[in-house]
Amino acid sequence: MLNDMPQVTESINTPLPGLESTAANPPARLLQVALPRPLPALFDYDASGLPAVEPGQRVRVPFGRSELWGIAWGWRDGSDLDPSRIRPLVGCDDSQPPLPGNWRALVEFVADYYQQPIGEVAAMAAPPAISATRAERAHRRFRATAAGHAAAPSLPARDVGRKLIAALDAAGELNEAELRALSSRAGPALERLLAEGWVELALPQAPAETAHTLTADQAAALEALQADSGFAASLLHGVTGSGKTEVYLRLIEDQIAAGRQSLLLVPEIALTPQLHARVAARFPRASLHVMHSEMSDGARAMAWAAAQSGEADILLGTRLAVFAPLPRLGCIVLDEEHDPSFRQTEGVRYSARDVAIWRARHENVPIVLGSATPSLESLRHAIDGRYRWLRLNARAGEAKLPEVHLVDTRVFRATDGFSQPMVRAIESRLARGEQTLLFINRRGYAPVLSCPACGWAAGCTQCTANLVLHAADRRLRCHHCGAEGPVPHACPKCGNQDIQGYGRGTQRLEETLASRFPQARLLRIDRDSVRGREHWQEQLDRIRRGEVDLVVGTQLLAKGHDFPGITLVGVIGADASLHAADFRAQERLFAQLMQVGGRAGRGDSAGEVLIQTAQPEHPLFAALKAHDFDGFARSQLEERALLGLPPHGFQLMLSADAPELQPALDFLEAARRAAQALQVEGVQVYDVVPMRMVRRANRERAQLVVESRSRPQLRALLRPWIANLYRLRLARGLRWHVDVDPVEV
Repeated sequence: MLNDMPQVTESINTPLPGLESTAANPPARLLQVALPRPLPALFDYDASGLPAVEPGQRVRVPFGRSELWGIAWGWRDGSDLDPSRIRPLVGCDDSQPPLPGNWRALVEFVADYYQQPIGEVAAMAAPPAISATRAERAHRRFRATAAGHAAAPSLPARDVGRKLIAALDAAGELNEAELRALSSRAGPALERLLAEGWVELALPQAPAETAHTLTADQAAALEALQADSGFAASLLHGVTGSGKTEVYLRLIEDQIAAGRQSLLLVPEIALTPQLHARVAARFPRASLHVMHSEMSDGARAMAWAAAQSGEADILLGTRLAVFAPLPRLGCIVLDEEHDPSFRQTEGVRYSARDVAIWRARHENVPIVLGSATPSLESLRHAIDGRYRWLRLNARAGEAKLPEVHLVDTRVFRATDGFSQPMVRAIESRLARGEQTLLFINRRGYAPVLSCPACGWAAGCTQCTANLVLHAADRRLRCHHCGAEGPVPHACPKCGNQDIQGYGRGTQRLEETLASRFPQARLLRIDRDSVRGREHWQEQLDRIRRGEVDLVVGTQLLAKGHDFPGITLVGVIGADASLHAADFRAQERLFAQLMQVGGRAGRGDSAGEVLIQTAQPEHPLFAALKAHDFDGFARSQLEERALLGLPPHGFQLMLSADAPELQPALDFLEAARRAAQALQVEGVQVYDVVPMRMVRRANRERAQLVVESRSRPQLRALLRPWIANLYRLRLARGLRWHVDVDPVEV
């Protein structure tokens, strides 16, 4: 929740000063409107001047001295306000159909559970403010049918339809904008051609993929899922390469045959091209649409319109797609359910995984959560029987799980990042013509630029963080706020010209590998090297075609990708997370290493994972060697049960930031006293502390954590507490946020 308003009112139906109307009598119709403002409010407006407006439509309203677009939410019989303060609507956007009631219910759930302003949730979850018609003109493509070819010669010479068919014959495919440019009467003519069956939508055509023969585990899992006729939550827990995607596709196939829609969610945009290609190949005649935040507004509006109208059979997207209306929804599939990318940590805070589960229950459809390394929250639900637990214990086909070996860097010292066992393993793969993936989850050349003479280190002026050296273009960059600058020629503190980069990132590993193995074809993949989706797909295809020998990559390559030629995965710098302050650090590290290790040995050749570590005796590595997720998870659950940490306890975090630290500390201290005054039993309110990264993007940050072993008790505190916070007068420039079920504390 974001609040930078100097003062707010208590009632959610009370508008801010300046919203008064001059009306003398109560309006005949009162409409509640959700506005994109950081206030827990629906605002009352007089809709009598717009009798055709419906809940779910975008409406324009006066707000203070300006006007805003909002979403009509519902009707009211009366208001707590003086009638003279209720102002009339300005206008209504009827270019899109109203957002349906179950969409508004979903937004209300998110606003209530996560205590986020309902208007901001609605603005985030709604489609872009662009008409679906404009989006379709920009993106929908058409082609002439065989019937159109046959009918065209019989049409009058000056018939616009004949002209459109001729243009389609010449070009093969055209979009609506290109067709409309041919004639001012192209719109009606195109509708006529579609109705006659002489023109059709040009759906993407991919090489058809046939269904694979199911393993016994896959068949058993699919049979259980096919038995669901209403809401059921299933955890599909399968080792890497076990064929979870094939189970998803079979389930989606059932939905298409039954005339229902499927929602397929993935954690990152980088995973959508590969999965999109596979889904399109399996269902070449289905209407498949993609939705994520990096799409243009027009493309997103088109996908949204296809989903809401029921035209889309399959909607593939990232966390944003969980809000798309699907009137024929038959199932929800959430792949890599453990991934923290499903959590929105800026702006409106929410977990797309948990929202998807609530939506499945609300709309009475089954949901499948898939992962090789399930989150401990989902695993506990499966253990307790709240989720059905479906296991895929072996890889599909002849492929075996890779062998995991540890390289003790106390014995085999690493030179330029590589130990001798790692170098020999790479050499053997190169000799056999096999591929190697070197994984380090740090981009750039070196994480620190420092002076060995005086100890100066290049730090970000806007964050309490070091600047990362990027040697390719000789720049220093902050990976937190984006600030950057040139590399100095000498130490700015003592003048020493021998300043050096310490530590290593992907660029430095790439440089070392190029020097050690000059004959090898080398590719680096990270957020600095990938330029757009097309370039990303091109690089992935190069790996799959065997045009690369050595790949250096970050977590972009850790999950979801199938590279049959990779037989060795080498992990550099795995120890950094072992003793991190975040109690989830080991869970994340285990998942990350198991996922990236799963890229090895997915083809005909056996796979191997080499992990360089100075702590080979750590229990996490023993579990990795044995592919023992169950044992690792059990130990983590037992540890957290003793400490009352999630999933055996529940948390919320209140944070504040300001240009200086003291106002943030003062606000949070007042909030702490307000929470204690509510005297909710079983709730622990901790002291106010600065965040681990105190300064970020020129703002000083602090936090307050609240815990309880009972979710109902925590909820009993949350609502009245947040209501009290809105009454506090804030220092100038201070903002605060509440994060329910935070992923980092």
